[in-house]
Amino acid sequence: MPVFRYGEWQNGPDPLAPPYDVRAAVDEMGDRVMQGDSLRDALRDLIRRGPRDGRGLDELRARAQRLRRDALRRGNLDGAVTRARQMLDQALAAERDALAAREDDDARFAEAQLDSLPRSVSQAVGELSEYRWASEDARQIYQQILDGLRQEVVEQRFAGMKQALRQGDLTDVSAMVSDLNDLLGKHARGEDTDDAFREFMDKHGQFFPDNPRTVDELIDSLARQAAAAERLMRSLSPQQREELQNLMAQALGDGPLAEQLAELTDNLKALRPGMNWGRGERMRGPNDLGYGDAASALGEIADLDELIDQLGQEHPGATLDDVDVEAVERQLGRGAADDVRRLRELERELRRQGWVQRDTEGLTLSPKALRRLGHTALARIFQDIAGGKRGEHDMRDAGAAGDLIGSSRRWEFGDDQPLDVVRTIGNAVRRRAASRDLQTLPVRLEPDDFEVAETERRASAAVALCVDLSYSMYADGRWGPMKQTALALSHLVATKYPQDSLQIIGFGLHAQTLGQGELAAIEPTIEKGTNLQHALMLAGRHLRRHPGAEPVVLVVTDGEPTAHLEEDGEAVFWWPPTPETVRATVREVDQLTRYGATLNVFMLGDDPGLQRFIGKVAERNGGRVFSPDAEELGRYVIDDYVRARRGRR
Repeated sequence: MPVFRYGEWQNGPDPLAPPYDVRAAVDEMGDRVMQGDSLRDALRDLIRRGPRDGRGLDELRARAQRLRRDALRRGNLDGAVTRARQMLDQALAAERDALAAREDDDARFAEAQLDSLPRSVSQAVGELSEYRWASEDARQIYQQILDGLRQEVVEQRFAGMKQALRQGDLTDVSAMVSDLNDLLGKHARGEDTDDAFREFMDKHGQFFPDNPRTVDELIDSLARQAAAAERLMRSLSPQQREELQNLMAQALGDGPLAEQLAELTDNLKALRPGMNWGRGERMRGPNDLGYGDAASALGEIADLDELIDQLGQEHPGATLDDVDVEAVERQLGRGAADDVRRLRELERELRRQGWVQRDTEGLTLSPKALRRLGHTALARIFQDIAGGKRGEHDMRDAGAAGDLIGSSRRWEFGDDQPLDVVRTIGNAVRRRAASRDLQTLPVRLEPDDFEVAETERRASAAVALCVDLSYSMYADGRWGPMKQTALALSHLVATKYPQDSLQIIGFGLHAQTLGQGELAAIEPTIEKGTNLQHALMLAGRHLRRHPGAEPVVLVVTDGEPTAHLEEDGEAVFWWPPTPETVRATVREVDQLTRYGATLNVFMLGDDPGLQRFIGKVAERNGGRVFSPDAEELGRYVIDDYVRARRGRR
């Protein structure tokens, strides 16, 4: 029998691993939105950091930046000039040895020529172009200086030129570059170049091993190489640049190739002006890089710069579609490319599954997402709501909020009706007696013994939740708990008490009624003012629209009222509070009191002015005052709502 061994997947991401949890991503974005961030920022940060237990763009960008730093330490860029000087010194040493063995005047004259050579490598190489070498070894070394540099320059621009360069013939190279310039000229003029491109590739395709399929692909490839060569020149000191340019001119000879390459660079600059042509880099390292290696290193740095910019997503309108996945795989590996693909899929799934939507104001959370946020916020406040069966059975009566009607029924898991103690104990005693157990004391209760008192459904409740939107709520870390509490209460009313009517009212300098979506999307502003008077006015209107409902008013605030509405509807702000603001607010409290509404206030912070004011409000209205920590706000509000809707005792 064959033996199979199974272990952890090693070759990149696990192909059987589940995709990102979209719901968890919604919750994570919701947390950010609750804290006051915009949905766009929350989604962008989710993609940048990655979902829970996932890798995001920031990690990939950090890897690209590390690779860039490593590339900058690869070596010195003036290696071509340094190598030429070393080879020239070898050639001159071999030539001097050959001349020293001779006694004739020609040898002495040649030695004088060598002694008078300029210190500049390029100038020395230029003066030796007509020199008659006495040493064959010296002549070959000198020729290698020019041949090697010419080969590096041409190969750096055209990867498929090795065979032509080995033959020492630049005719084919020159013909290809000439045809290439003609093709790019037609493309720049907007002419149809499909046929011309095919003809060019049929004739010169052996010089382009990457096999470009279109003119644009060809231009992109050539432009990257040309830009790398330009960056190399920009990265050298003026003296090094002059030396290398002179050496390159001598290596390319007197033919048309040098001018053709210059024309090609100009054409590519015109066709790809957005490419970074003029940026230089300061590279240092233990090695002297030749022309090809130096240009290759700078080209790699340029590719990493472009990738870092794509992964940063900092330009306006940036999306994951801007990230070149092939470049990610080329620079960072297949695993990184798979991470980008999964992030793209997550972004698409958020839209496809209807968690986010786009309207005239931009990206917003959908009603489906708001319901989930409300459910999640409520579950955090009461863990048993998410995991238990509280309230999930059929509602045959009004629950704890109703009036007793004298009958009872068996208790079911999740009931919140009051226990019928007499019938419960009677059931236990009769059960014991039926078992012929004469020991009836103490009475031992079993789950089947419990009965609950049935109630008659009472009228629904009209609930007004007034939440403070002043900037201090955000600055002191109370913005998120406030929004989560409001969403949790909204979800509770919609799912457990659908007969109730909830109105969320936010107040700053002015008050406004808020739907779930508006509440989730609202962001903090630095506008000053706490207009509780306007909020209570809107709360009174909501209660009066539901005259048969139990009136419930809940206020969450961290500061005393500092604004009120004038008769013309304009808001007036002043701090410390003016008597006019206090009187206007108290008038609204008194109107709610006469209507029969109890005003319960959740006071955040320890502002002495707020404590004095809220204390007086409680005395006039008979409501209660709570002073919870921000983290406990949701539990306090939900519990007080459930208690308040049962009616006043």
